[in-house]
Amino acid sequence: MKKSLAIILSLTLAASVFAGCASNASSGQNAETKEAVVTEAATTEAENQDKADEATDVTEAAGSDEAAAAQGGETDDMYGEGYEFKHGFDLDYPPYSYIGDDGSIGGFDVEMAKAVCEYYGWTYKAVPFNWDAKDAELNAGSCDCIWSGFTMNGREDDYLWSKPYSDNTQMIMVNKDSGIATLADLAGKAVGVQTSTSAYDLLNDEEGQAALKDTFSSLEVYETYTIAFNDLKAGAIDAIAIDVTSGNFLMSSETDYKFIDEVLGSEQYAVGFRKGDTVLCEKINAALDALTADGTYDAIGQKYPEIYDYLTLNK
Repeated sequence: MKKSLAIILSLTLAASVFAGCASNASSGQNAETKEAVVTEAATTEAENQDKADEATDVTEAAGSDEAAAAQGGETDDMYGEGYEFKHGFDLDYPPYSYIGDDGSIGGFDVEMAKAVCEYYGWTYKAVPFNWDAKDAELNAGSCDCIWSGFTMNGREDDYLWSKPYSDNTQMIMVNKDSGIATLADLAGKAVGVQTSTSAYDLLNDEEGQAALKDTFSSLEVYETYTIAFNDLKAGAIDAIAIDVTSGNFLMSSETDYKFIDEVLGSEQYAVGFRKGDTVLCEKINAALDALTADGTYDAIGQKYPEIYDYLTLNK
């Protein structure tokens, strides 16, 4: 009985020792596995932090407009030589900006923006868009500014503005044989206008010309004035409410159209920026001053006789 008990005790002790060894081995393996996981996680975290730091460094070095504007960190260093200036403009608003049939871009504002880039040693990037998409493009950071016969009057609080560089007037264009000579003669007529323009705003403003619009048979809204002018020539509409400089350009190769004498309103054109981009705005103003002083502004203006008399910086 004692022998049997001794054997049982010996077997029990052996089992305990074996279990202990197995447990220790398992614990060792678990510890090694945990250590490996922790090490891997720490490495991954470190790598991610390095990437984040690198991204931060790149962002700070590049000085993106969006990040700088959001953080209020815009500096003059952001706009050094080699900066890519993204010029936002209406793709069909001659003579200020347009895309030709061959895909080339042109217009007074396009040439001026390119001249500014040459002055600073910047890279020019064209960002053409439909006019009613201008705010979405600007706010998304797709472009640095809206520079395309852009009226500042009535929008003073919506953007940061450069100095005005051109005067303009809102007028009514008609066929010379239409019999329309005054604003009162537009009663019962179909009048065209481009969407999101000063003329459109004026005709829909209760303090502007909304009462006049109410006398029309209809106000037809177009994506571009080029399309509206084609409809005027086809007789689909009776008149167009349009900027005089743009109208002059459209009529430059036509002899059957004119403006009536009465004026809808007057305005000034300037470059519109996001409100936080004060440094960029100041640099554009400085460049406009320099390009006016050296004759570049005037020389470019002379290429566009339809608007030359309305330019203001060379006066």
